[in-house]
Parts: sequence; C-alpha cells; structure tokens
Amino acid sequence: MKLILLAAPGAGKGTQAEKLSEHFNIPTISTGAILRKNIKDETELGKIAAEYINDGKLIPDDVMISVMADRLGEDDCKNGFILDGFPRTLAQAEALSASSIQIDKVLMIDVADEKIIKRLSGRLECEKCATTYHKDFRPPAKDGVCDKCGGNLTVRKDDKPETVKERLNTYHTQTEPLIEYYKNIGILRVAKGQEEIVDTTKEVLKALEA
Repeated sequence: MKLILLAAPGAGKGTQAEKLSEHFNIPTISTGAILRKNIKDETELGKIAAEYINDGKLIPDDVMISVMADRLGEDDCKNGFILDGFPRTLAQAEALSASSIQIDKVLMIDVADEKIIKRLSGRLECEKCATTYHKDFRPPAKDGVCDKCGGNLTVRKDDKPETVKERLNTYHTQTEPLIEYYKNIGILRVAKGQEEIVDTTKEVLKALEA
C-alpha cells in the first residue's frame, strides 16, 4: 500500500497514520523528519535543502521530490508507505505524479469544520508536564488543574478558535484542489471522521478496501 493521507488539522490524521502503519506494517513518512535527517547527515540533498531553509525560502518542489524519492527507496518502504504532510499543494501533487514515485491511493479523512473547531478549542494542556485534556471529552477532575502534577491547564495558542479557523482556511485553500486532482485521477478514497478513534479507523479501512 503506497498511500497519501490528507486531513484537516485536528481531524485525527496523526492517530490514523499510526493505526495504518501498524495494520499494513509500513512506515509513515514525514517530510519534516526526512529533511531534518538529510540536513543532519549532510547529504547533498540535505545541503541544498539547508541553503533554502537558512535563507528563509520555500524548498523547490523538484528538490522535495528528490528528497522523497531517496527516502522511499530505502528497504523499509519496499512493501509500501504512508505520506503524511506531502504533497501540500497542487504543484507538489503534479510534480509527484510526474516523478518515479508511484501512489496507489489517496485517503481523505472528512471532518466538518465545526467539529474540528469544537475539538481543538476544547483542548487543554498542562503548563508543567504537557498532559492534554479536553473540556468535553476528557475533563480534569478539578477545573483548570492537572490530575497528574497539579499544574495549571491552558489552551494552546494554536488551539484558540480564531487560530483554528485560520488554519482551516489555509488547509481548504491548499487542499481542495488536491482533493479534486486525485478524484479525477481515480485514486481518492474518503472516510468520514467519527467521534471515537476506533470508529474512524473502521471507516478508514473500509474506504481503503473500496
């Protein structure tokens, strides 16, 4: 299974990537992790990528494709892989299609914006130990206080409703053309996100079997 995973922030993409990785026994490939490793190992691609990053510039698509092709050629990807975080734009998707990297299916986890805003804006994080809670789904025993260490619970800046809405706007702007692109190719699969993780996983596996 050679898979691209698409989902809005807060839709549970990371959790489902872990579940799919275990189910199919294939690695989840994060573009950020690949870049950091190439830069750390001072590979030729890493040196090129570092120049762009150090100058505050976006890494060109052809460089990213080269980095991806190099990583996906490693032994642990022989039986497949899950791409998480790439492609992010239509240009990247087109560059990926034009490369030697073959993709079997693209999975989109569909969750309504209202649910995502409620889910993310209700999250709480301990300032001391970083344990996470949720106002509705996993509340602490005492309001505003961490059960584990007694630390103060706060809403992260990137989880505030106005910030979440901005993140979702960016996601829709970048991703909706991708969804249409892969739908036209015929490899898009859609799974409806559920309240419970286990139920979402069932929907995800059902969509991939289609």
